[in-house]
Amino acid sequence: MRRTFSAASTAAASAAAAAPVLAAATAVLLLAACGGTTEAGSGGSGDGGSGSGSGGGLTPVTVGVIPIVDVAPIYLGVQEGFFEDEGLDVTLELAQGGAAIVPAVVAGEYQFGFSNVTSLLVASSQGLPLKAVAPGNSTTGVTGEDFSAVVVPEDSDVQDAADLSGRTVAVNTLNNIGDTTIRKVVADAGGDPAAVEFVEMAFPDMPAAVAGGQVDAAWIVEPHLTRALQDGARVVASNFAETDPDLLVAAYFTSDQQIAADPETVEAFTAAMEESLTYAEEHPDETRAVLDAYTEIDPAVKEAMVMPRFAPGLEASSFQVLADLGLEQGLFDEAVDVSTLLP
Repeated sequence: MRRTFSAASTAAASAAAAAPVLAAATAVLLLAACGGTTEAGSGGSGDGGSGSGSGGGLTPVTVGVIPIVDVAPIYLGVQEGFFEDEGLDVTLELAQGGAAIVPAVVAGEYQFGFSNVTSLLVASSQGLPLKAVAPGNSTTGVTGEDFSAVVVPEDSDVQDAADLSGRTVAVNTLNNIGDTTIRKVVADAGGDPAAVEFVEMAFPDMPAAVAGGQVDAAWIVEPHLTRALQDGARVVASNFAETDPDLLVAAYFTSDQQIAADPETVEAFTAAMEESLTYAEEHPDETRAVLDAYTEIDPAVKEAMVMPRFAPGLEASSFQVLADLGLEQGLFDEAVDVSTLLP
């Protein structure tokens, strides 16, 4: 059954961490999803599903998501009726970032949530009872043609990742997936990753900051990457694609308590999410079109920007890549057992 839904009301959103709702979740102040902001912001209720809770016998579930291109498949899946076919009445709740979503899932306010993999690894390393249940999005694996990149002004003398040593680079959140992957590609290119100075900045502010020389470079994701390129910036590194061409960037997750209390709902959500990811990858025009339901992106930017790759199936290898990077760079005190985060 095909469903329609209204767009959430929008205003500029920030990837800054929201105040945790649980004392046990104070450690997740570091957590912010990689694409924490877009040209649209949180609309409160989200309006992704019917939100009625009655749904003719459907099981109501709330999913915490962020208003970014990465979550297009779940909106498309709701629209196409994949979740309803699995017996679920889904409400998509827009949040500012992973730091707000993680504690809400732990508390049971949301049954499921979306966050980048590094944030989930940090949460798991702090003992939060989380399990990834479905992929979110992955790099395209193509250097120079990914939804994530490090850009510099057109006239900059920075020519490649190695040249970022000794420069200021904007990231949306410190000590997360942006700076860890950038350090990786800087080192691989022969530069000194310890010499890169990272500064925190919201994605929407980065194109102007690069153009105005406030920073030497910026790590930007779509749609802001396309905006920056249209303003004259150029790509010097594709940090996700160059870290691992198959890198899983984000995932949908739930709590151990939810799995124990209602495994059937978790299985149904996973099945619907996998179908949504496959459909999104096979119908790119519809995937771009559904962005209008929860974001406000200039049509010219939306048409030109690079979308993430959407593929079903969780692979431990992608979690391990980011876990190893985090340990190497001091993000974790000890090695994270990725198996505790996987189904």
